Amino acid sequence: MFLILAVVLIVLWLGGFLVLHISSFLIHLLLIFAVISIIMNFVTGKRAT
Repeated sequence: MFLILAVVLIVLWLGGFLVLHISSFLIHLLLIFAVISIIMNFVTGKRAT
């Protein structure tokens, strides 16, 4: 779930940054949330037993 959220947030960030040429603070927050989601996925993800 966190990995899907991270991918969506990265795509939204790239879309906002590249297509709309907006480099505001809110667009960069999307990138920060995506990175946090990826980290949370690796920390709390399913571990092999």
